[in-house]
Amino acid sequence: MSSVARTSRTDAGLASELRISVMRLRRRLANERHPDNELGMNAMAVLGALYVKGDLAVGELATHERVQPPSMTRTVNCLERDGYVTRRGHESDRRQVVVSITELGRDTVLADRRRRDAWLAQRLRELTPDERAVLRAAAPILDRLASA
Repeated sequence: MSSVARTSRTDAGLASELRISVMRLRRRLANERHPDNELGMNAMAVLGALYVKGDLAVGELATHERVQPPSMTRTVNCLERDGYVTRRGHESDRRQVVVSITELGRDTVLADRRRRDAWLAQRLRELTPDERAVLRAAAPILDRLASA
């Protein structure tokens, strides 16, 4: 029996294999970003959150992205400076700032997703139907792990 097969039989071994595989896939998908997109992965994650969830306070964005509020404020400042988001005061709590995605931000998110989804869809077509079924079943589980 190979060392990989022995290792993957334990939870620690599975954790190691998943970590390595997910990190490699993440790096590969990052390489498929649109060549005109100069935004970093953190900035794109913020735009993606705003695209999916709608307007969010800076604190909510920080919590969602698991960063400290000052870090999120710096990211939002850069995104606002470049026209990807706008900020406004919160309607009921003047201490909070609400961030909204702009048309440029939406267009950037959609172009980035289309390009990376196309690459991944092509790779998925190279798999067997059984392999795709395994990944289809694993996707919500991986999402749950990522959200924990």
